[in-house]
Amino acid sequence: MSFDIVKGMATTLKNIGRKPTTVSYPEEERDLPARFRGRHVLHRYDNGLERCVGCYLCAGACPADAIYIEAEENTEEHRVSPGERHARVFDVNMLRCIFCGYCQAACPTGAITLEQNYKLASFYPEDLVYHKEQLLEAQGEATVGSNSVWAEPAPSDAIQPVPQESHVFDGSRASSAAVGLGNIEVERPNLLVNEEQDEDRRKL
Repeated sequence: MSFDIVKGMATTLKNIGRKPTTVSYPEEERDLPARFRGRHVLHRYDNGLERCVGCYLCAGACPADAIYIEAEENTEEHRVSPGERHARVFDVNMLRCIFCGYCQAACPTGAITLEQNYKLASFYPEDLVYHKEQLLEAQGEATVGSNSVWAEPAPSDAIQPVPQESHVFDGSRASSAAVGLGNIEVERPNLLVNEEQDEDRRKL
């Protein structure tokens, strides 16, 4: 018993000079790592056009089925993005999101990133389904977000630079917009309910 006491006191003395690990939140906040994954942001190009071309790759990559998109064709009278389509509806259900970053990795235009906003708490679940208007950068802003810290540097002899760095993405056939699903009519689901996943949970 005496050995256990000595061992415990040794641990206490070892740590007594250390600075506290905790902070007095919300009065104090920690500096977050550059690659911290928080709330999603939809980005724009310098000319104000949206980077998202409605290709559905982020929704397809999401393992939690947290992203819902409805694409719409661009017209010369109403051009929202450089591609053939844009996302008319872009919803992210933060109740389902696991912050894995697969959506960001799948996006060919650097349109969606996970940034450093982590203050997402709410008493109402419907408030945690974020819509395009809440996610999109304000008009006049154009950033690449955390793509700058996640993207690997391109080879020095690269012929075609990545779209989010080159600012020359034009929605051509070479882009994912050419193989998107924007013309498929789908019923907009209730993002707070996923019958398949909920059924799986009931079986556990």
